[in-house]
Amino acid sequence: MGRSRRTLPEELLLLALDPATGTTAQPQSLDLGLAGAQLVELALAGRIAPDGDRIAVVSPRPTGDPTLDCALELLRRRGAPVRAVHWIGGPRLGLRQTYLSHLERCGMVHAVAGQMCGVLPTTRYQATDTAISREIRARLDSAIRTGVPPDPRTAALAALAHAVGLGKHLYPGNEGRSSRSRLRDLIRHDPMGGLVAHAVMDVQNGVAAQPRRSPAAGRQAAAGGRAAAEPARGVPVQPHRGSMARAVAH
Repeated sequence: MGRSRRTLPEELLLLALDPATGTTAQPQSLDLGLAGAQLVELALAGRIAPDGDRIAVVSPRPTGDPTLDCALELLRRRGAPVRAVHWIGGPRLGLRQTYLSHLERCGMVHAVAGQMCGVLPTTRYQATDTAISREIRARLDSAIRTGVPPDPRTAALAALAHAVGLGKHLYPGNEGRSSRSRLRDLIRHDPMGGLVAHAVMDVQNGVAAQPRRSPAAGRQAAAGGRAAAEPARGVPVQPHRGSMARAVAH
């Protein structure tokens, strides 16, 4: 993967960076979005592919991006396809700071040291070239305004921006309501972006433990409710097993 192109996690982080305060919007959900953006970027690079609600490695060849390659190697070590919600909901401590430091090394942001309440040290990040952030934002605005199906990268960026709650940061107030609605609708234009965005929202909503069921499966479960409550004689009742994926906010 050439470094001439910004990766999706980098673009998502630049979108979330508030130029006035130097802080990131939606910090608690942003780490989840960055983990999801890594998956989409790896899919765009042909390294992984969706397999139902799971992610499968189709080529372990490194991309040349150290952070993406670390994620790819972790996926490869799983051996079998992993559910997107379990991957995104896993430990992601420091992922946002990793990308902020990377953007600083690339010269796209610079760190500004400060203090909170005159005591606690803080670090804010200011974009060094606001034209980059404006270009990213313009792609979203164009997709929202024209209604023309965007390219997969822009569609995935829109899906992730919606999933982590950046809509109210990018298009605030009542006047931005229609834009936020159209941002949400862009989720349907990229299958991988949609899968990952839904996984990000599922982790935030605490429903990562249960796989998504089709409507037919739901009707079958409802029809079999009485049978489940009164099992046939001689048939043992199997205990329900599941594990809640942990969403880590940094």
